[in-house]
Amino acid sequence: MDRYVTGAAIRRLRERKKMTQEELAEKIFVSGKAVSKWETGQGFPDISLLEPLAGVLGISVIELLSGEDIRNVNRSSDMARSRFYVCPVCGNAICSAGEALVSCCGITLPALEPESADADHAIGARISENEYYVSVDHPMSREHHISFLAAVSDHSVQFVKLYPEGGAEARFRIDRVKYLYAYCNRHGLYRISPGRDSRE
Repeated sequence: MDRYVTGAAIRRLRERKKMTQEELAEKIFVSGKAVSKWETGQGFPDISLLEPLAGVLGISVIELLSGEDIRNVNRSSDMARSRFYVCPVCGNAICSAGEALVSCCGITLPALEPESADADHAIGARISENEYYVSVDHPMSREHHISFLAAVSDHSVQFVKLYPEGGAEARFRIDRVKYLYAYCNRHGLYRISPGRDSRE
């Protein structure tokens, strides 16, 4: 765990719920003095209290630990707004349908910001029948490689995990694809719009 809940976060979330320190304390079976100490940085809630505390404050434990409450505004479930996250410790790749708070190996992960594909990370997309054949001319060594390729439409995410010493290529159904992504373990996430960038 790379952080613990802060008093400032507890106070902000408590006040948002329009609760006094005493009211919060009563709901989680501690004293008002204990809550006061947490909020002034003179102590921390015991780890056994994190789940009930988060529940009373109306957020998840991970949101409580991060000090942020995340609300996914992608209510229409437009998958083209999907976000990608990669753990720097284990390499785990995670996709969410919108804004999320994601943690892996005890680290809160930032959403990757895609860049336009450059000369070193050019994403080729060739149409073959009803598929995109997607490839990246890129090293695939253990130290430097394309970790995954993905195709995202308004209703689905197609994802292919790649491995060192393999090929940086995959096939995806064309089905309303809006974006193609390639993730380089050293340089980050790259994106093209195949309607504009693909070649027959």
